[in-house]
Amino acid sequence: MLTCPHPPPPVVVFDPGDDVAHTRAALAMHHPAAGRVTIHPTPGTESTLALAHNLLDALGKTTPVTGYRATDPAPVWTLAAAWLLALPVTRLTVLRAHLLSPRALGDLLALRVRTGVRLYLVCHQPRPSAVLEQALARTGYDMADADAVLSQDHQDPPHAPRTRPAAADTSEWISLPALTTLTSYESSPACACTAPTAAERGFRPPTLPTHIATRVAHRLDRTAHPHLAAHLAAALGTAASTSQLDTARVLDLALDGTTLTLHDRHNVRQGCTTHPVPAWAQPFLRAAAFTHLLATAERSSRLFADPLGARGLPSLRDFAEHLRIRPPQPRLR
Repeated sequence: MLTCPHPPPPVVVFDPGDDVAHTRAALAMHHPAAGRVTIHPTPGTESTLALAHNLLDALGKTTPVTGYRATDPAPVWTLAAAWLLALPVTRLTVLRAHLLSPRALGDLLALRVRTGVRLYLVCHQPRPSAVLEQALARTGYDMADADAVLSQDHQDPPHAPRTRPAAADTSEWISLPALTTLTSYESSPACACTAPTAAERGFRPPTLPTHIATRVAHRLDRTAHPHLAAHLAAALGTAASTSQLDTARVLDLALDGTTLTLHDRHNVRQGCTTHPVPAWAQPFLRAAAFTHLLATAERSSRLFADPLGARGLPSLRDFAEHLRIRPPQPRLR
């Protein structure tokens, strides 16, 4: 299983006055694209599943997560860890940590070990709660005053404005030529070849204009299931058929997510090819790979299969249509 061998110690941040300025500063720091996430746990619940959903909500994912047993938090925490690694997120601030249950604190500390994230636990009282002290007894922790770590100085500088997400234009269909080659009936088993690059083969998949890629990425970003988002992102970035996409294994994706090798031993369409992955699609593919490495550490497993065993999820085509993404449609006469 994927773990960080030397994760940084948690930091207990003391805010005994429960100063609204500190809470506002912590929330203002929230900027996943810059590697910072702040979560405000749901009041009045001790559910560790609710806390995992809070984290996915903070990452912009739709919750509750479908496909798993409603009472099992383990898959949701694994998905959260995969998304943190894929972005990557280096700082996680949790408000009202002194109210968390022992199990919720245990899951947060386990998340720290899996991802190496720097965990800031904001305690709105003069000293850690007994539960918090007990949870941190084995790991050790640093201490900090809220004035030192929750201030305007830790926000983005004025000359570097945050990138705003694209408008939620989910009502409009996006027609993309890359999906015209999606349906296939041939078999393309994976192989152990050293595939040439797409450029060497002279193959150039349709390139999405920047404004279209931004809209597509915004729609994909809402799903909590990395393998679904990655599957569709790969289809759009490579114009490959479903049989070729099914050959992709975790080891076929470059560590940084910049290239993906698809196999076609019978040379039915493109042949075995190493495709460049567009920048907008890389986080989705990295998240899918990290899900496998966190769950099984098996690099030969199929990249676009869910190692957590979700049931009842849509097919690739149905998922695309749910997001209102489709191949160009024939004109009506």
